Amino acid sequence: MDLRHLRYFIAVAEELHFTRAAQRIGIAQPPLTAQIKALEQELGVQLFDRQPGRVTLTRPGQVYLEEARAILEHVQRAAIKCQVSAQGVIGRLSVGFTESASYRSEVTDALQRYRGLYPRVEITLEENRTGVLMESLRQGNLDAAFVRLPIGDESDIHFSLIATEPMVVVVPKGHPLDSRRSLRLEELREEPFILYPRASGTGLPEMVKSACEARGFTPQVVQHTPQVSSTINLVASGLGISIVPSCMRRSRSDDVRYIALRGADMVASLGLAYRKGELPPVVRNLVDLVLGGIRAR
Repeated sequence: MDLRHLRYFIAVAEELHFTRAAQRIGIAQPPLTAQIKALEQELGVQLFDRQPGRVTLTRPGQVYLEEARAILEHVQRAAIKCQVSAQGVIGRLSVGFTESASYRSEVTDALQRYRGLYPRVEITLEENRTGVLMESLRQGNLDAAFVRLPIGDESDIHFSLIATEPMVVVVPKGHPLDSRRSLRLEELREEPFILYPRASGTGLPEMVKSACEARGFTPQVVQHTPQVSSTINLVASGLGISIVPSCMRRSRSDDVRYIALRGADMVASLGLAYRKGELPPVVRNLVDLVLGGIRAR
């Protein structure tokens, strides 16, 4: 039995006339009659009650008609789903992002546009540090991630740069430096730093510490925090200072001061990371959308 037998059976069941059914599906009537008899033999039931000048469905035939229609409808739905999946119109997409990335319009606009273009794609979002996101990406738990350089080993990862921005010093209001418009990194030698953990040579904390060490000192880290926002909250409380991307200027702006860095050459680079090789359509659509937005700027 194959789908052809089901189509033949449905044609006869709907026409209740073998000649008309044969004309409808484009074959001769004798082969159609033979196919229906073979189907009945395989099922071991009589599907049609054949009387001179009249054909009707038996009770088993009525049951089989309902199921045969359902089978063909399911096959058609499967074909459509397969086709739209190949276009990335349906499916699942797991995207990671660092907290500071969520302050960038390039990221939020890209996710909003993706949802608008592909509403049937189920998107799962994960916020974490760059190092954690890169490990999840390499293990296949994420499809793509908006992360900050450095990202560590890039042998199996593509990184498409989205935006760059300067790093700025953040100090609590009333701090001796809060009246300054700019600072040199060396002036922070004696300051207590608040940073989130340095892990596997990735992310902004790695860049901050490396820049300080290049100027002859190791920052005195008095507290590690899980996220940039908690870092700024602790700065506001007077626990220490930090260095963050300039996009964070909107955070706790009444309680802290953001001061430009001079001569430090510290730039926060944000990009989209994804695995090398052929990408699933849902991932390719995200990459194309993000890269298209970059080219349009």
